[in-house]
Amino acid sequence: MIKNSQTEFRFLAEPTDVNFGGKVHGGMVMKWIDQASYACAAQWSKHYCVTVSANAIRFIRPILVGQMVTINARIVHTGRTSMHIYVVVRASDPKEDEIVDTNRCFITFMAIDESGTPVEVPKYEPQNTEDELLEKVAISGKDFAKKLDKHYEQMLGWK
Repeated sequence: MIKNSQTEFRFLAEPTDVNFGGKVHGGMVMKWIDQASYACAAQWSKHYCVTVSANAIRFIRPILVGQMVTINARIVHTGRTSMHIYVVVRASDPKEDEIVDTNRCFITFMAIDESGTPVEVPKYEPQNTEDELLEKVAISGKDFAKKLDKHYEQMLGWK
C-alpha cells in the first residue's frame, strides 16, 4: 500500500439511514461513498477536492440497520489534477464474522486551490497486478466519460 492512497470508514447503520422498505437508503450509501472518497482524495492531494463524477455505482445487496458498514476508498489512477478512486462498501453483523460486499463504484475528484483553480496532484503508480487492473478499469471509465460528454455536446448541445 502506498502511504495516503486509501481510507477506511467504519460505523453502524442507524435507523435514520433507512428508506420506506426498511433498508439503508441508496442515497445515504452514495453520501457515504462521496465522504470516504473525499477523505481519500484530500489525503492524497493535500488540497480541497470536488467530486467530478461517480461511475458504475453498483448496488449488490441491501444494508440493514445495525450492521457494521465498512467503506474502503483507494486511489487507482491519477491524471494531472484528478484522482480516480475505487470504492467498496461492505456490511456485516458486528456479532458475526461474515462480511459481504454491498456496493462498489469508481468516483473521480479534482484537487483545487482556494480560488477554485485545479491544481496538480501527486502521480499514482500501481504496486501490484490488482492495482494495475483497477487502474485500467479507471482509465477505461475516464475514456468512456469523455466520449459521453462529446455525444452530449454534439447531439444535445450540452457543454
